[in-house]
Amino acid sequence: MSNPSKKKFMSLERRHNLTGWVFLAPAALLILFMSFVPMVKALLLSFQTGTGAAMKYADPLWTNYIQMTKDTVFIQSLKNTFLYLIIQVPVMLVLALILASILNNRQLRFKGLFRTMIFLPCATSLVAYATVFRTLFANNGLINLILVNIGILDQPYSFLTNVWSARIIIVLALLWRWTGYNMVFYLSGLQNIEYSVYEAAKIDGASPMQTFFRITVPLLKPTILLTAIMSTNGTLQLFDESVNLTDGGPANASITMSHYIYNMSFKYVPKFGYAAAMSFLILILVAILAFVQLKVGDKRD
Repeated sequence: MSNPSKKKFMSLERRHNLTGWVFLAPAALLILFMSFVPMVKALLLSFQTGTGAAMKYADPLWTNYIQMTKDTVFIQSLKNTFLYLIIQVPVMLVLALILASILNNRQLRFKGLFRTMIFLPCATSLVAYATVFRTLFANNGLINLILVNIGILDQPYSFLTNVWSARIIIVLALLWRWTGYNMVFYLSGLQNIEYSVYEAAKIDGASPMQTFFRITVPLLKPTILLTAIMSTNGTLQLFDESVNLTDGGPANASITMSHYIYNMSFKYVPKFGYAAAMSFLILILVAILAFVQLKVGDKRD
């Protein structure tokens, strides 16, 4: 004979499972129709050429992907994006980690104020802060005014029309805005480390540098990996700074991949198929770099 209590238990378990799926269904459907369906349509679009209603599948299908290898502006945008990635991401994460370690000190006074001041830039509008940096480094901006008045420059320097200075300004802007954002992640991780660990290291005679490299960095490794992946993902999709700070200039010398995709879609004669193909290349690059970072950073057996 069947056990009535077992039937009742199974019925209750199924009811709980059904309730969970009911709550998940709206979000799952939204993600499906707002994210995955457009991704599939974009993938199909990347194999098409033409404009407007005259879109048709290319012959061969990978024509747009081949065109990327011959497009000098796209290759320049790819180089620029990886230049920002290689310089900005390591410097930003190191600065964020150092600042988090300093501001985690219990003896530091006004640390709440300092944390707020460093975090505030990432709460500003992307367009607003890019405009501020553009104004600061303009020919008649504050930076030129200071440099000329103290005698470093004889006349104002065109920061935004020089290739390397334009790129450096983008890097500086990124550091200013996103360092505090990553610092919050590290501070959160440091809060979970018992302070007695640092006190024991201090009693054993460990210097601040030894404590940093042998305690802080190893214990924050998962958080560092997380911020590295997020920062890499964000830098590969860099858009606002290129558009609002330098407009990709001079002569596309500071343009990013996302900025070029925008130009191909909305600024020049629209080539949505080619723009979709470039977008999928960014997706592939993000996936590859995230996979490599996970493999390098995760040493668990």
